[in-house]
Amino acid sequence: MANDTSWENFLIAARGGVPSRPPVALIVDSPWLPGFANMHTLDFFLYPDRWLAAHLALDERFPEVVFLPGFWVEYGMANEPTAFGARVMWRADAPPAMRHLDLPPEQWADLPRPDPHSDGLMPLVLRRLANLERGELPEPHRIRIVAARGPLALATHVLGATPFLEATAAEPDAVEAALDIFTDTVIGFLRAQLDCLREPVGVLVLDDIPGMLSPRAFDRIALPALNRIFDSFDGLLRIYHNDTPCAHLLPRLSALNCAVFNFSHEMDLAEVRAALGPKIALLGNVAPLDLLARGAPDQVEAAARACIAKAGDGRGFILSAGGGVSPGTPAANIDALIRAAT
Repeated sequence: MANDTSWENFLIAARGGVPSRPPVALIVDSPWLPGFANMHTLDFFLYPDRWLAAHLALDERFPEVVFLPGFWVEYGMANEPTAFGARVMWRADAPPAMRHLDLPPEQWADLPRPDPHSDGLMPLVLRRLANLERGELPEPHRIRIVAARGPLALATHVLGATPFLEATAAEPDAVEAALDIFTDTVIGFLRAQLDCLREPVGVLVLDDIPGMLSPRAFDRIALPALNRIFDSFDGLLRIYHNDTPCAHLLPRLSALNCAVFNFSHEMDLAEVRAALGPKIALLGNVAPLDLLARGAPDQVEAAARACIAKAGDGRGFILSAGGGVSPGTPAANIDALIRAAT
């Protein structure tokens, strides 16, 4: 796990303060970790002991990094969509893909309201978390943050990206009905996960789809759904990931009731800070693929130092990728991030 100083600096920055040094935090999951651990992707999902060993080895290798959400129990994008009947396509060298439902908008209001304790893959997630917290996770490790895909991301995995996005303009009533169900699902799943933890600290919501909306559609569709989720966890650290380039939404994003925003490397950090103000901490934003995965360590370090410089006095800033860690990211480039923050 991240050492005490790294975790403390992360929390200070996430809550809008000035840490003693820039914290480093990375969103890591199954697109990257099985390859980094030299594991077959299906084995990563199938064998809990090997999954746990991979996470523990990661923490031991990089004690200066806070990995988000940390010991993430996930099956690619499949945790929540399977509760609606979306089919999973398992793959040997990548996370599972989803086959969305062929469901016309007039039937979206009749979607089920899943129970995270009984439907789809969510019960397996909860059971794994419970077992980890009851002794499988060795001391002094803790799971402090839980994660879920956001309501619009869930909608596209269940209903299809093109049908859903077209419906935002053509079928507003169907979209509203579907998002009410998907938003309730996200809230229920996050609450059920938090109930498994001994020391819960926060939630991570991942939803790139709002970045594909116009400002007007964002205000009408995405902002109310996202804030209903964030408002449900008042008092906890609320982290929002959206690495779709969405500079056109910057005037609106300050209305999000989250504490931390992880955003695209294609957006200028200084401009994001100016638009969001001091109330939302920034998590970013070295290019995850072109630099962190494919660049040389000196290039990564230079880009990271540029981010730190743009962050000014470091208030509310956490050094990270402009998105999750991409497949193929080498250890040496994570080391470069750490050096830049030292």
